Amino acid sequence: MRVLGVDPGLTRCGVGVVDGAVGRPLTMAGVGVIRTPADAEIADRLVLVERGIEQWLDEHRPQYVAVERVFSQHNVRTVMGTAQASAVAMLCAARRGLPVALHTPSEVKAAVTGSGRAGKEQVGAMVTRLLRLDAPPKPADAADALALAICHIWRAPAAGRLQQAHAAARRAAPSVRTPGVRRAAPQKGIR
Repeated sequence: MRVLGVDPGLTRCGVGVVDGAVGRPLTMAGVGVIRTPADAEIADRLVLVERGIEQWLDEHRPQYVAVERVFSQHNVRTVMGTAQASAVAMLCAARRGLPVALHTPSEVKAAVTGSGRAGKEQVGAMVTRLLRLDAPPKPADAADALALAICHIWRAPAAGRLQQAHAAARRAAPSVRTPGVRRAAPQKGIR
């Protein structure tokens, strides 16, 4: 499975591609950061993020895209920019028919380090170890993007089985009727 991880941001949007499967060694196929000038108009910055993500999709041809789920922060301006960059990443993937998964920062940290409260240094160190790299990717946005891809590789099979189980349960459940509620019979001859 090849996954493009996206750590969304307007100034620095981390991107990382990982190949692997549960129980098998992981391999980094690429890592980087899409940068936009802080003094540019937001619309222009979003176009730059879109072009960068499209370039990564063209070059690496991932099967899945994993994006960090935007969570509430005190700085509304930061949240808005992150959410907008996240939406661009999802749009680029959807245009190509690629499945998109959203993972919270704590899910990613827990998957990669074993603790949902791990710091950036711990995430970078584990990404370095898991991918057998010489040094942690810099800046932290790049390491976070790789962590997102790793998280998705490890969680996707279990999530898929859970979705299949839910779908099978819905198909197997008999049609439920509400007691005491009758359906009105169609009336003939009323105009």
